[in-house]
Amino acid sequence: MTDTTIYPDGLPLARRRLAMLSMGMAISMAVLDGSIANIALPTIARELHVSPADSVWVVNAYQLVVVVLLLALSSLGEIVGYARIYRVGVVIFGVASLACAVSQTLPQLVAARALQGLGAACLMSVNAALVRFSYPRAELGKGVGIIALTVAASAALGPTVASAILSVATWHWVFAVNVPISIFTILIAGSLPLTDRASHRFDWTSAVLNVLTFGSFVVGVEQLGRGLSHLWRVGLIFGVALVSGVVLVRRQLSRAAPLLPIDLLRIPIFALSIMSSIFAFCAQTLTFVTLPFFLQDVLHRGAVETGLLMTPWPAILVIVAPLAGRLADRYPSGLLGGIGMAIFAAGLFSLILLPDDPSVFSIVWRMMLCGAGFGLFQSPNNRTLLSSAPPHRTGGASGMLGTARLTGQTLGAALVALIFNLGGANGVHVALGVATGLALAAMLSSSLRLTPKGKSSQSA
Repeated sequence: MTDTTIYPDGLPLARRRLAMLSMGMAISMAVLDGSIANIALPTIARELHVSPADSVWVVNAYQLVVVVLLLALSSLGEIVGYARIYRVGVVIFGVASLACAVSQTLPQLVAARALQGLGAACLMSVNAALVRFSYPRAELGKGVGIIALTVAASAALGPTVASAILSVATWHWVFAVNVPISIFTILIAGSLPLTDRASHRFDWTSAVLNVLTFGSFVVGVEQLGRGLSHLWRVGLIFGVALVSGVVLVRRQLSRAAPLLPIDLLRIPIFALSIMSSIFAFCAQTLTFVTLPFFLQDVLHRGAVETGLLMTPWPAILVIVAPLAGRLADRYPSGLLGGIGMAIFAAGLFSLILLPDDPSVFSIVWRMMLCGAGFGLFQSPNNRTLLSSAPPHRTGGASGMLGTARLTGQTLGAALVALIFNLGGANGVHVALGVATGLALAAMLSSSLRLTPKGKSSQSA
């Protein structure tokens, strides 16, 4: 594409489809790589002759870099252009994937994964912003729904793709498959929408403070999940996060376009959408980590059967998410999100009530209920989060969308680890109970957007 026109209300249909193909392929790589690496960890640990605990850094390095750089890169995207950040991200991701594939030691692989995390952060930080400028305002929910479908399908396919690759090749190919996909993606990335650029300079000081704040927070949460035996260490790490966070917030208050989007959090409907997202993803991650233990240790199902029994959740989500996106163009997200989280909570609570020897159907319909509820919530919530921000602050909204999701996922993983450490034999049921409570909290915060105070006059 050589067209340099800036379209005020979405791209022409043919170009929009090509842009969505590029975005879909790139974001699916980033999502797939997270779950694929988890499946490959035992093989990587064995072949590199390292302990399972050390091998976890293959996953942690990727996730940590993504979390700490999302907001900084979304702010940079407002200044240099979202499409440019995206294209750079695809190139970095492809090069890093090749570096992962040729790694011979754990330090080499961890370093390559950190670089891959930088590429993924570029993609995730501006993906939602590019979707907003690709679609007409009246059809934004459709675009958000397509991305939600892509993310859900990629997450669902991750274990299957990893197992298929590992059954015929070494673990190196788990990363090598990204290289040709990256090349094709960058070839069609010229179709991405061009946007007006902000005039302010990039705030390097705030970027460093943001890395300190979120990095310390994530490490502290991970340490807390391991138990309470080293509370002094956890307290010290959270202390760093608190101090740097306070300095960061104070610095943002005086800025017109803050890196940490304090200005957007003052918009009630935006703040409620962020809160709902954190609660919802925390509940989802807590449940996803708990379910294998629940199905295998409590319901005495095999490993293969466990995977099959969990499949209806993402499978129904793939169907519901795009439909919910279309509904979001017609109905309030507070209503759709509230109903979705109520269904999600009902599904989680019904899992707790399962008898000791349930039928396959009894498990499957409960999984489908959870997936349908989450799918009904996610697309409308993301649409409102994006559209409630002024167009020139779409980068900040896009960064916060990803940050809210990753924050919820990080908290959910740490919560389930802490519950398992403290809960003993009842840990699984306690975890599902906490997840139900978090889903109800998401339902409440989502429903508050229907009240006069929860609404905002600012929209796309």
